[in-house]
Amino acid sequence: MSSFYNGGLKLSIYGESHGKGIGVVIDNLPAGEKLDFDEISDFMQRRAAKTDGTSTYRVEPDRPEVLSGFYNGKTTGNPLSIVIYNKNQRSEDYKSVSYLARPSHADYTGYVRYNGANDLRGGGHFSGRLTAGLVFAGAVCSQILERKGIVTGAHIYSINKMKDKPFDPINITAEELKQVRNRHLPLLDYSKNEEMIKLINTAREELDSLGGIVECAAVGVPVGIGSPIFDGLENVISQLVFGIPAVRGIEFGLGFDATLLKGSQHNDEFYMDNASVKTRTNNHGGILGGISSGMPILFRVAFKPTASILLPQDTVDYVKKTDEKLEIKGRHDPCIVPRAVPCVESALNIALLSALV
Repeated sequence: MSSFYNGGLKLSIYGESHGKGIGVVIDNLPAGEKLDFDEISDFMQRRAAKTDGTSTYRVEPDRPEVLSGFYNGKTTGNPLSIVIYNKNQRSEDYKSVSYLARPSHADYTGYVRYNGANDLRGGGHFSGRLTAGLVFAGAVCSQILERKGIVTGAHIYSINKMKDKPFDPINITAEELKQVRNRHLPLLDYSKNEEMIKLINTAREELDSLGGIVECAAVGVPVGIGSPIFDGLENVISQLVFGIPAVRGIEFGLGFDATLLKGSQHNDEFYMDNASVKTRTNNHGGILGGISSGMPILFRVAFKPTASILLPQDTVDYVKKTDEKLEIKGRHDPCIVPRAVPCVESALNIALLSALV
């Protein structure tokens, strides 16, 4: 099993949901970069479980302990390695489902792929718990990017059929991207906060779950970043985004809606803004031919409903080869979308810095 991203930056994410700890090793970070660990903690808290019923009741402190690569307040140029110890496991919740394939989980496929040796507790290495390491890396990259004038941000685009207002694809500002980070639910239209909480809690009360979409953007990215064909910005961003469990799809700029237009409607016409080349629209999402155009980078990520639901379901015992009934226990998110927002933002941060180093 190799959970390794091999780009300009190198990332190795390790651990299991119910193991002793999880973590990440980041290679090729620039040396001499100052890191504010209070800011990193704030960034990681955006991923943490909440107490309003919209997320799991498994609350972890997620305090990263640095093992290497950081000294006297700066990166050393050596691999930056951290561990986050698990404090709140309840592995007994998984004894009754040891060989029952949970629908939409990787229990069965992981069992086959790893000859039955994989850790099944809480999803093991397939768990969303592992995104804590991704978010740590994203928080580190965010600080370095902002010193280069690049600011990223994300918000809940939709949960089920309820939508937030979208980013303006041309006029996104750094202030707007930073502002949404500090909200209880990361919404641009914060008047929908209580309504979305109610929607998620209704699904939880029904022992069910919801999916949704995260919209993510970056401003200040210089033109000319990205290396086609296989290392274009869309490629790199997509690879990292698909490292987040439950992702079902990604679209850039106008995305699939571009199929509804004619070329004359979809093409972004160029014009000169003083000495800068710009486009009047941003249907391309800030990337042309895998290379940044200088316009805001904009994309959306679709997340499936949380797979762990408490309703009875049909399944199989894949060892005994029998049909069975399954009732999942444990603590699970009725909707992962709010906690996925900083994960998507982190994937973008890593992709951008990886393209710049």
